[in-house]
Amino acid sequence: MDGKSVLKSIIQKNNHKLIVIGIDGLSRSGKTTFVETAGKMLRENNIDYICLHMDDFIETRIKRYDTGLDEWREYYYLQWNVEKLKVNLFEKLKESSRMTLPYYDHEKDIQVWIDLKLPSCGVILIEGVFLQRKEWRDYFDTIIYLECERQVRFSRESISTQKKTNKFMNRYWKAEEHYLRYMHPLRNADFVIRS
Repeated sequence: MDGKSVLKSIIQKNNHKLIVIGIDGLSRSGKTTFVETAGKMLRENNIDYICLHMDDFIETRIKRYDTGLDEWREYYYLQWNVEKLKVNLFEKLKESSRMTLPYYDHEKDIQVWIDLKLPSCGVILIEGVFLQRKEWRDYFDTIIYLECERQVRFSRESISTQKKTNKFMNRYWKAEEHYLRYMHPLRNADFVIRS
């Protein structure tokens, strides 16, 4: 089943109510492209939606780098404040029409609290890595996991980024392996799409 078919079937089954769809996958697996396509399809069908990107809610650099932990642990455990997002984002998804979230300003390396309006009926798309961690998993109505081979994902990085192989080996790939081994995202997702 391709991405459009999956989305159509999810929306048809949940017509006239608010649904939360997680778009999970490792870095460069095609999540952003997928949600752009999903957004276009939702607009064409006059379905109210909002898309939240988990990278917009990361912590400041001082909280996630040079903490004394292994680099992969910093990335997996400290990139986001998991509990703060559970309380301020996930627990409020279906209870509020508005929420205030800690948005990360990349240029200034600060978090700024922003107000968001949520649809009362329609779709909330949330895309990001490690969405199926135990603290967040139960807040999704459906999770779509985009599976993509590491070599393909790595080839999607810029040439300058590809030269930082130590960072990938010590930070990103070990965290991804931890996620795959302990959270079983392919097995636990409602749909798996090969990208």
